[in-house]
Amino acid sequence: TDYTFQASRKTKKKEGGAKRAQRASSNVFSMFEQTQIQEFKEAFTLIDQNRDGFIDKEDLKDTYASLGKLNVKDSELEDMLKEATGPVNFTMFLNLFGEKLHGTDPEDTLLNAFKMFDPDAKGFVHKDE
Repeated sequence: TDYTFQASRKTKKKEGGAKRAQRASSNVFSMFEQTQIQEFKEAFTLIDQNRDGFIDKEDLKDTYASLGKLNVKDSELEDMLKEATGPVNFTMFLNLFGEKLHGTDPEDTLLNAFKMFDPDAKGFVHKDE
């Protein structure tokens, strides 16, 4: 039933052009495969140490502590949380990963690396370069 629900939401997104920006965060689920969403949910649950449905500074601190890193500065944790546009619930968590993973296609990575060695966009790199 989840798949049908997602498909109907995708259809609504296409119909309502004016409200597209408002719905963008709820359509983050369409960016990932169901198995990926489940993996993100498991990660979210591990990080949400107090099980309140939100990741906050204390959750991050506790997660780092459980990984053996006890000296994380509050400012570092606050910087992480500032990347979100609001409280980090599961939907926001997915949004953040969607933004981080967007454009990380291996082909894009290779093309960008090639452009560094081919700044004039000739389409080839001499062995001397």
